[in-house]
Amino acid sequence: MLIDLTHKFTAQMPVYPGDNPSELQQVNFVEQGGIAHFHIATGMHVGTHIDAPMHMLEGGKKISDYPLEHFFGRGCLIDARGKDKIDVDLLDGIELQSDDIVLILTGHDKKFRAPDYFDAFPMLTEAFAEKLVNDGVKIVALDTPSPDGEPFSIHKILLERDVLIIENGTNFDRLIDQKNFEVTALPVNFEAEASLVRLVARY
Repeated sequence: MLIDLTHKFTAQMPVYPGDNPSELQQVNFVEQGGIAHFHIATGMHVGTHIDAPMHMLEGGKKISDYPLEHFFGRGCLIDARGKDKIDVDLLDGIELQSDDIVLILTGHDKKFRAPDYFDAFPMLTEAFAEKLVNDGVKIVALDTPSPDGEPFSIHKILLERDVLIIENGTNFDRLIDQKNFEVTALPVNFEAEASLVRLVARY
């Protein structure tokens, strides 16, 4: 079974406050010129996307610097629904393994197109981020806009140790009863600080 954990990219996408709006527009039509053709103009941090170290660290790696192997792995779901902050107590009884891809379920994705989506959402504590780093996790995926706010200390803790960050995931609740699943998080091979990503689970 394949589960799509990616928001559909449409002509009207929510964007982080202060970012430029994205565009997805059909510019050619079969009935007019024999072909259909869409134009896209977007920042990398729109919809479901993945951050590389360059996003926060001077001289940090770009998405294109990572081998394909970095984007496949054993999945581990952390149920953080109803929590204001995501702290280490949520890891009690959970055995993380090196190279895991951790999904954090908050349920905030249900507000993705609501006006207040970016206003308030659960964030990671530094202790939680340090635990992921120390256990060798390679990607952490969120169904929220970000693991933190300014000054973005959680971003830096994770990215300094090559733990990539996926933001604006969805449908994590469809994995709540799955103990064994794999995750694929394939970005476009952009020479850039981040990429749109297709995030998929399989069990």
